[in-house]
Amino acid sequence: MKIVIDHLGRNVAFKFPPKKIISLSPAITETLYELELSSQIVGRTEYCIYPKDQVRNAKIVGGTKEINVGKIHELKPDLVIVEKEENTKEIVEMLEKHYPVYVMEVQSISDSYNMITSIGDLTNRKKEANCLIRKIQLEFSSLPKITDMTAAYLIWKDPYMVAGKDTYIQSVLAEIGFINPFLNRQSRYPIVTIEDLKNAKLDYVLLASEPYSFKNKHKDDILDMMPKTKATIVDGEMFWYGARMLKAAKYFNQFFK
Repeated sequence: MKIVIDHLGRNVAFKFPPKKIISLSPAITETLYELELSSQIVGRTEYCIYPKDQVRNAKIVGGTKEINVGKIHELKPDLVIVEKEENTKEIVEMLEKHYPVYVMEVQSISDSYNMITSIGDLTNRKKEANCLIRKIQLEFSSLPKITDMTAAYLIWKDPYMVAGKDTYIQSVLAEIGFINPFLNRQSRYPIVTIEDLKNAKLDYVLLASEPYSFKNKHKDDILDMMPKTKATIVDGEMFWYGARMLKAAKYFNQFFK
């Protein structure tokens, strides 16, 4: 039995190394596979779709906000890994009555490295975790550098919502060099109006492909209202943390060159 402290300061006691892991966060699930833990991953959410050739071997136990507790009981996990934003407090409180639940919290690039380190510690994959971090850091060291340009990253429509302070998305935008005019809002994902977007005098409006699937018609709507702004659709999956960051760095270099 091993006792560790998760990202929220909770003590978590579990069998080490865990032989049956359930992950309820897509980015964390992908990272677990990247660290060669496929034989230990027994459960995942329906949104945990990468790597496509391996996730089919793990049973779906629901979504990120709603889970099938019965399926989790059938799997009898040694460890359940969740993420504070991705999953709900109610899910944690429900599952911790039966299983060890480790809560990650990722709000920045550095938090993502911490998440990878934590997985390495939890699963006896420290060497592999450190290697992955070094690879990502090398890729991110060559990110494009944009200066004196403002950008809003839209994650939702009706109402419009943007990525704000203390989010991994904002951390990536800042790393590239974008200025986010909505960091003074109280919410991490503030609601904004078209007038707010216009008044921000944006150079870029980045329309995410997920969680809301913005299309070309939405881009055209933005351009009609703000013709001097560069509105463009971005692959929302490239703003996942963890193992996806390896692909993301290449994507950003092509997208913002």
